[in-house]
Amino acid sequence: MGSNSSPIPKTSRDQVLELALPQDIYTGVSSSKILVVGAGGIGCELLKNLVLSGFRHIELVDLDTIDISNLNRQFLFQKQHVSQSKALVAAKAAEKFNPGVKIVPYHANIKDKKFDLSWFQSFNLVMNALDNLDARRYVNRMCLDAKVPLIESGTAGYVGQATVISRKLTECFECNPKETPKTYPVCTIRSTPSQPIHCIVWAKSYLFNQLFGEDDDQFDSSQDENRTEIEELKKEAEALKAIKESMKTAGFCQNVFEKVFNRDVSRLANCEGMWKDRQPPHPLSYTSFDLPQLESQALDREVADTAIPTLEESFFQFTKSTAILARRLLEARSHNPTATLAFDKDDHDTLEFVVAASNLRAHIFGIAEKSLFDIKAMAGNIIPAIATTNAIIAGAVVMQAFKILQGKIESCYTSFLVSGSGRSRLLCSEALAKPNPECYVCSQETLVASISDLHNTSIGSLIEALLPLVCSFYNEANALTGSEIDLSDLEADLSVAEGQRILHDPDVDNSEASLLSLGIVYGSKLTIDFDCEDLNPLNFIVQPGKDTIFPSLTARHVLSDSPKALVRSASPNQEDTKKIRMDISDDDDLVMVE
Repeated sequence: MGSNSSPIPKTSRDQVLELALPQDIYTGVSSSKILVVGAGGIGCELLKNLVLSGFRHIELVDLDTIDISNLNRQFLFQKQHVSQSKALVAAKAAEKFNPGVKIVPYHANIKDKKFDLSWFQSFNLVMNALDNLDARRYVNRMCLDAKVPLIESGTAGYVGQATVISRKLTECFECNPKETPKTYPVCTIRSTPSQPIHCIVWAKSYLFNQLFGEDDDQFDSSQDENRTEIEELKKEAEALKAIKESMKTAGFCQNVFEKVFNRDVSRLANCEGMWKDRQPPHPLSYTSFDLPQLESQALDREVADTAIPTLEESFFQFTKSTAILARRLLEARSHNPTATLAFDKDDHDTLEFVVAASNLRAHIFGIAEKSLFDIKAMAGNIIPAIATTNAIIAGAVVMQAFKILQGKIESCYTSFLVSGSGRSRLLCSEALAKPNPECYVCSQETLVASISDLHNTSIGSLIEALLPLVCSFYNEANALTGSEIDLSDLEADLSVAEGQRILHDPDVDNSEASLLSLGIVYGSKLTIDFDCEDLNPLNFIVQPGKDTIFPSLTARHVLSDSPKALVRSASPNQEDTKKIRMDISDDDDLVMVE
């Protein structure tokens, strides 16, 4: 694992590191092959640390391009790099710290088929610097299957964490549930908001897009009770379209305000059945504010980012930002009739509109208003990233990497950055957690299916090669009870899937279809489920081979831990039949024990 064909000449920095680091650490660091997934906030810091610490063979994967909002904390990027690949720019920038380092960047999705099991197996260590759950779960599973250690890290504001994941030694990323991104029911957003986030989503994803942009689907319309609300929302959208026709006139802002903060609210307030358990909303009128006076005090109305604006300040912000956005959209459409504006938390005009609109709506419904700082974080659907936090966690990752490459994974730990927790230490650590025996990911072993020709191998032939082995293991283990199964018993209820995609089951007969025609390639992971409580589902990675065989399949993989599957007769013809057990260690098959 981690072999490199052409040696990289040492630089003066390498020579200093060779003297500074213990020999076993330097040897492991300089000869290892490392994969970094993600070139964002943590990724930039991590890449710099790796290069300066003597790591010389690094591969980097990131799908994103550089946005101007990244520049305040992702220091490998500069303004001229905006819209370029993060992976390519980060690699080029990091190599300048040490010309003796070879960084291979990929502007790609880590879930691409080309990044298969054998590719992951080529690394000594993988480091995650990702910001989305789906990709983190994928890398977690690939590292478990490839039996390659993974260092998982993340930050959120002033807190952060770095931990080590190793197959059978520690818990994996999915041993405990992770919070998933939320959607918001239409009825709550449109009619009965009760939290600041409901008002922010309404302002950002509904009102802003109806006036200046494109619809943004953050509303959950899957529930039956939302359907009538969606129809009402469509009616309101049609009314707003009519108001948009007045965008060129001085009365545009007043028309918008009176509709969304007065007439729509008044209609909701008159729905008495909706307000039995809470106060009804109170509509606002545009004419109740003295706009000329507020305009004359504009210099006094600059609100600090962390301050909660007054009602008058929110009104003034709304009128000002609405007029600015209208001018911007009209200017854009003079060149492109279909142009739209998009919300960006780092665009002051769009952010000010969302802050003002959400606080006005919050006031109407008796909900706590929020500062620009808070709304920016919530509207951007992120917790503000702190450069210092990223730097500390990236440093913790490299310290764990040193231990792993020394072969001392048992001495690794989970690092926590706990600013503001009341603890006496900023950086704390605890022992790595053991695997969760109930985890549906790391508690199940992934085996290998060797297949010579995906084009000429069907699902049916794969099953045909597997079932005799399964039947043999089962019937041998259950000889004492006399319980037996045959091929037809298993085949009747068997299913084959790739992830959530069903390839074959009793209702979907693809037995004649080739694996290739079903999108299966080398590196694909298949799950075969027998719908039998005494048999485990089997997970296989498809790899090239001479025949359709399952070289690592043993009885301990096939049989569940149900009592009758764990006993058999050492001498079935004797009256004093002795029970035996099945050894479930990594290296042994079913064994006889007196």
